[in-house]
Amino acid sequence: MRKKSSGIARMERRWGIIFAMPPILGLLGFTLYPVTASFFYSLTNWTIGSDWEMVGFGNYKTVFTADPLFGKALYATTYYALGSVPIGLAAAFAVAMLLNQKVKGLSVFRTIFYLPTIVPSIANTILWLWIFNPDFGLLNSGLKSVGLPTSQWVYGEATAIPSLIMMSTWGVGNTILIFLAGLQGVPSHLYEAVDVDGGSRWHKFRHITIPYMTPTIFFNLIMALIGTFQAFNQAYVMTEGGPNNSTLFYVYYLYRKAFAESKIGYASALAWVLFVIIMTLTFIVFKTSKKWVHYEGGGK
Repeated sequence: MRKKSSGIARMERRWGIIFAMPPILGLLGFTLYPVTASFFYSLTNWTIGSDWEMVGFGNYKTVFTADPLFGKALYATTYYALGSVPIGLAAAFAVAMLLNQKVKGLSVFRTIFYLPTIVPSIANTILWLWIFNPDFGLLNSGLKSVGLPTSQWVYGEATAIPSLIMMSTWGVGNTILIFLAGLQGVPSHLYEAVDVDGGSRWHKFRHITIPYMTPTIFFNLIMALIGTFQAFNQAYVMTEGGPNNSTLFYVYYLYRKAFAESKIGYASALAWVLFVIIMTLTFIVFKTSKKWVHYEGGGK
């Protein structure tokens, strides 16, 4: 009997290893190997089509001391992140609050707000390229109709990033969905207790909704930071980094170095710098979260 049970255990272990192999091989082949290879290439001067040699940390030194476009790319990306992250979170939270109300046709409204998220990002970008057109675009046509001055939008150096920040609120459907799930998890009896004590809607929002939603806000903040620092489609499709490199997002600049100039070694160094930047920002948010994120069990 013992031999039979041990044989079954060995067979289960064998089949477990077999079924676990595809994700393990995927992790090794599509994650760990590319990460390791990119770090190795960042220590070389490899250009596609030519031989390479080790340069140590020479690429990193060039990035920080001799590359004027690195600073512009980092500035443009940071500017975009500082605008789109808080505005996107605030807009998503406000819409989620509205969609959490008990009104007729609520499912229709939820579908409408989520619909832009399932549209391919390139299609969304092309749509907004038409909306931002300074000659016949929808926005300038609307401004002209009410007698207001028009704008160059993404075609002007000063207005390009603000225009893309405004555009970013179009795709907050996933964030809305997560906020909505969090709002529906807030205990209703707490709101009833505020009503009994004579509290207002502001008291409910300030002392019940916000504390209970801080873990959800924290999660969405982390995801938004990572996403905005990897912005690419807007610059690639709409502006090509212009005008005058005002929308030269970091990942688009990395793409140009890797595939337009074929400087794989230098592009790999840029990728690792971006990794360190994102990791640093994530670490800072995690450390500061202890002061403002409240969990249901009472811990922080």
